Amino acid sequence: MNFLRLPFLVKLTLVVISIIGIGYLLVLEQTIIAPFFFAFLMAMLFLPAATFMERKLRFPRSVSTMTSVFIMLIILSGIIYFFTNQLSDFSKDLPHLREQFTTVFNNLQHWVSKTFNVKVDEQVDYINQGLNKLLSSSGAILGFTFGIFSTGFGFILFFTLFFIFILNYRRLLNNFIVTVFNERHKSSVQEAVNEIRIMTKKYIFGLCIQVVIVSILTATVLTILGVKYAILLGVLTGLLNVIPYLGIFISLVISCFIAFATASPSTCIYVAIGYIGIHAVDGNIILPFVVGSRVKINALFSFIGILLGEHLWGIAGMFLCIPAIAIIKIICERVEDLKPWGRLLGEEIKPNKKKKSYKISKNITLKEMD
Repeated sequence: MNFLRLPFLVKLTLVVISIIGIGYLLVLEQTIIAPFFFAFLMAMLFLPAATFMERKLRFPRSVSTMTSVFIMLIILSGIIYFFTNQLSDFSKDLPHLREQFTTVFNNLQHWVSKTFNVKVDEQVDYINQGLNKLLSSSGAILGFTFGIFSTGFGFILFFTLFFIFILNYRRLLNNFIVTVFNERHKSSVQEAVNEIRIMTKKYIFGLCIQVVIVSILTATVLTILGVKYAILLGVLTGLLNVIPYLGIFISLVISCFIAFATASPSTCIYVAIGYIGIHAVDGNIILPFVVGSRVKINALFSFIGILLGEHLWGIAGMFLCIPAIAIIKIICERVEDLKPWGRLLGEEIKPNKKKKSYKISKNITLKEMD
């Protein structure tokens, strides 16, 4: 039966059922698919280094794979050490922060009492009721915390194993993807695989550059404003910024809270203005030149992807949704019947401008996959 000859409502029904089935499988296999996809992205980033060790240094594939894993673990250990060191310094100032925040909170209570005619005792009662409800659900909080810890540990474990397997068996996986399709589609499939590999590598590399630049800009602005823990907040902002749209807002709230507790309320306004400026620079200068040129997806489907990713896989899904949509876009552009979907996911083509052709050197890409 030819799918194109079916009535429109039948085709629409099949598409909706397929989307629902795929979504259900993604939710059901979250603990496997999410670390596998993240490991695939990181493997594409480390692929040139592994290829260099095998071709230039004459390392066996297993040795180059384990060396790549060792380098990745050193980088992750450095990040964990940095945050542990910074948080230990932050914990030493907690009594001072608590005292200053209490003073500011008391002033806020008196302002609410004078403005809204709500007595301080009534405000305290409202707060105590909220705290009692919170403490009554301490079992749920502990269970949630343990669930996050166990899920995070399992994610790291599966991610490391998948990273090793993908790098070690990359030739086998590449040959399977190419040969599983019909012989007449072999060249198109190989081009799509190469394009996906190049896109993911450049996207992750560009994202790392964006994290560094945003961290430096944020730390500089917060240092000028005299906000404590400027370096910690800068690095945190750079890492959270990998989550489009929502990451910068979350880091803004955290930085304003620290500025409110350690400085004056007016400093929060300056911090908010500084973050708006950083976001403007990031969105109009850094993102188009560093990351935007690698993944051309319009803002509408980027935002929809973030919402769906958070619903399916949580925070990991918010980060993985953009490269996933980019891969889907590349596949749609290679399949004749799916080209309208590829154009829908991409950016609007401006008239009177020639579209630059993007060519891939097959010889180079095939050598790297070997």
